[in-house]
Amino acid sequence: MAGRGSQTFQKRQKEQQRREKQQEKMAKRLTRKHTPLNEQPLSEPLSEDSDLEFPSTMDRMEEEQYNPA
Repeated sequence: MAGRGSQTFQKRQKEQQRREKQQEKMAKRLTRKHTPLNEQPLSEPLSEDSDLEFPSTMDRMEEEQYNPA
């Protein structure tokens, strides 16, 4: 093994990392496949009293006036 160059070692490490990443992805896919939708955690549910702001038409027109595309 001492005769191998550093490129070969780097390639082996890269290939090993690629395999590990593939295995992790496969495990995630299987977990999602076998977990029913109603048991999967949601990111964060919106509450009814949350203050969501949507720009009005006038705000958008003013924005376009100052920042033309």
